[in-house]
Amino acid sequence: MNAQVLLITMAIAFLITVLISPIFIPFLRRLKFGQEIRDEGPKSHQKKSGTPTMGGLMILVSVSITTLFVVAKFNPQAMSFEVFLMLFVMVGYGLLGFLDDFIKVAMKRNLGLTSKQKMLGQLFIAAVFYIILYRHDFPTHIGIPGTTMQFDLGWGYAILILFMLVGSSNAVNLTDGLDGLLAGTAAVAFGAFGILAFQGHPQFEIAVFSLAVVGALLGFLVFNAHPAKVFMGDTGSLALGGAIGAIAILTKLEILLIIIGGVFVLETLSVIIQVISFKTTGKRVFKMSPLHHHYELVGWSEWRVVTTFWLVAILFAALGIYIEVWL
Repeated sequence: MNAQVLLITMAIAFLITVLISPIFIPFLRRLKFGQEIRDEGPKSHQKKSGTPTMGGLMILVSVSITTLFVVAKFNPQAMSFEVFLMLFVMVGYGLLGFLDDFIKVAMKRNLGLTSKQKMLGQLFIAAVFYIILYRHDFPTHIGIPGTTMQFDLGWGYAILILFMLVGSSNAVNLTDGLDGLLAGTAAVAFGAFGILAFQGHPQFEIAVFSLAVVGALLGFLVFNAHPAKVFMGDTGSLALGGAIGAIAILTKLEILLIIIGGVFVLETLSVIIQVISFKTTGKRVFKMSPLHHHYELVGWSEWRVVTTFWLVAILFAALGIYIEVWL
């Protein structure tokens, strides 16, 4: 596998995103697809009301075009079912997020899809993903990172897939709350899986897809970094969450996702802890959850929170790569 091809992949995805954004963002603004800011959020966020959302569509377009072009151009024999499976999960969760965003901005229902509707959609996509893997005799074992230990889950692997795809899509979605926060942390996580797919687990198509996401996210950051000119919305966050879960499964690095996606795990745990604490004791552990809002409310600037979380994401990614490649 040629490293230059992977750099070309990132460059193509970056350029596509940067070039279509100046066209797409004004289009979203003309359609009045602006973000509604919830009253219970930090007061400083109210000035972001009306910022165009659904920018995740640009990411989906960029990643899809780049992945298909690079694989077809440089390694046509790698155009396997995995390529289309990754795109199916990303686009499927992206469309689910698009429905959620559309209901929020066009129908003026601030909460979008109900939690039950969203969950059913997520489970359906995950179930289709599992069925396709099952029909291709995909191995049902999981490995313990840094060891040679493996455990065959049998039919229990189906449950793991449902849990991973639904869980990762929701965890990544929770992280999307500040300008550039998710784009940066997700770029790091996808980059780590791209490195592992390139070096530790040679899978050309997965490395290409992962680094296409990185390139698209870096291009998106040009317009999403503080102060953001566009938000990715659930269109982008659900798509990214489903995609990274799919990559972890296809590379057989299911457990390592917990480490590489450590920021997403911490964000989710902060919400769970907050809810349990408030329901059982009436007290809140954090000033506000998810975790990034807590640091805002203790006085950190938005940019400080975002860059700190980016650094933490890099540390988690480096730890995951170290465990898998060198231990």
